[in-house]
Amino acid sequence: MIGRLNHVGIATPSIDEAVKLYRDVLGATKIHEKFKMEEQGVWVCFVDVPNSQIELIEPIDESSTITGFLKTNPLGGQHHVCFEVDDLLAARDDMVAKGARVLGEPRIGAHGTPIIFVHPKDMGGVLIELMQKPEAH
Repeated sequence: MIGRLNHVGIATPSIDEAVKLYRDVLGATKIHEKFKMEEQGVWVCFVDVPNSQIELIEPIDESSTITGFLKTNPLGGQHHVCFEVDDLLAARDDMVAKGARVLGEPRIGAHGTPIIFVHPKDMGGVLIELMQKPEAH
């Protein structure tokens, strides 16, 4: 069921500062423009790496769910890991049938495709995002 690793989500107090790290220290050459996802309360910026992407996530304001993560991890850090699936609804139903807690209903993610999150307590301590495989793949 699990597909290609699409991205690793990194929460950061400042996308601009994080971009400097990925560009100037790690040598990333393909960094997308930052954009706002009002409905999720975050700014997002994707950094392309040869086999995947890094998703930089910054809270829009104090009401963002990322704000709570940054209170515990003030420098930022790994927030989630995202895998592609061929059929998101089937993957959701499979997770629930196996006893995993799916957080909320499917919604549109930063790539413009439906996503769900699976509770880290059911995934070895890692917040897992499952994403409908994009048509371009």
